[in-house]
Amino acid sequence: MKPIALLFSLSLMSVATGLQAAEPVGVRKISVVTQDYPRPLAVTVWYPSKGDGQKAEHDYDRIFEPGSAEDNATIRDGRFPLVLLSHGSGSRAQGMGWIAVKLAEAGYIVAGPNHPGTTSGDSTPSATPKIWDRTGDISVLISALATDRRWQSSIDTSRIGILGFSLGGSTAMELAGARADLGAYRRYCEKSPQMMDCTWFAGGRGYAGGERVDVEPLDLATIDKARFEQQNRDPRITSVISVDPGLATTFQKGSLEAIDVPVTLINLGAPGNVPLAVLSDQLAKDIPGAIYQQVKGADHFSFLPVCKQGAADFLKSVGELDPICEETARPRAEIHAELSRLIIDAFERDLKPGN
Repeated sequence: MKPIALLFSLSLMSVATGLQAAEPVGVRKISVVTQDYPRPLAVTVWYPSKGDGQKAEHDYDRIFEPGSAEDNATIRDGRFPLVLLSHGSGSRAQGMGWIAVKLAEAGYIVAGPNHPGTTSGDSTPSATPKIWDRTGDISVLISALATDRRWQSSIDTSRIGILGFSLGGSTAMELAGARADLGAYRRYCEKSPQMMDCTWFAGGRGYAGGERVDVEPLDLATIDKARFEQQNRDPRITSVISVDPGLATTFQKGSLEAIDVPVTLINLGAPGNVPLAVLSDQLAKDIPGAIYQQVKGADHFSFLPVCKQGAADFLKSVGELDPICEETARPRAEIHAELSRLIIDAFERDLKPGN
């Protein structure tokens, strides 16, 4: 769950981030602001289009390969399942654009908010464990899209899924009904202080206004226990895919056993190479009917977009220590192709008509 805000602050990503679409895909950036919800949301929506838009213009990006989708395109006729995206800590929805485009090609409307407090350039240790804020973002977004005249006639609200990565994977799990255990989380960081989320809490740094700032290290004992352990299930969500979920070892077993929606858990890496922070094999055993898959030759950063040539050297030159753009045993594009198949197959299985 370690934030990668420096990466995204340096990388001026277009709202159309994603792979070149084989079928027409539209993209729009919208805002969700309501009187009843205190967190304004910047949201990116990808959707099947009629191919009548304009090719999106991309900002200069030192790190990631640009993708394309069509701005201002007309949505294709029909009613489509809705997939919500929840990004990782310190990232943004556009960082999941490569899979959003693939899902839109396959006939899904895909929407992802930038979660305030844990997004690029706006990320602090104290905001990171507030999963209840993130689940609230997703639930509010579902309601907003379902009542927005631009989308309501195109969305099949009986078929709603969520795809989360890292901290977003925790968000997806909580929306399925999983409840975290604060005591277990504190013990986890005491025993494994080298894990990426625990080093973030202890690091004394954060990001505000796109700049790095000094902050007090986070003492997990100060987290609101009642909020951290509360029930955040949204019954409108009927399919859950969680990739390398944070909090993986700290969910209450009883809450996992009570989950009654299809859950697919994906770890990036071969057996023995997945960090304890996100290892999900036991989760799959505790959730009735859950499916567990691993992507060999991958690591936690393989879910990020494909990097440009020379990006790894550039990141080192600006002090980024994480191997965000270092190749694993397999090219990232090849890993993305496998992940796309796994994710689309899971949603096709869970969200097909009649389920």
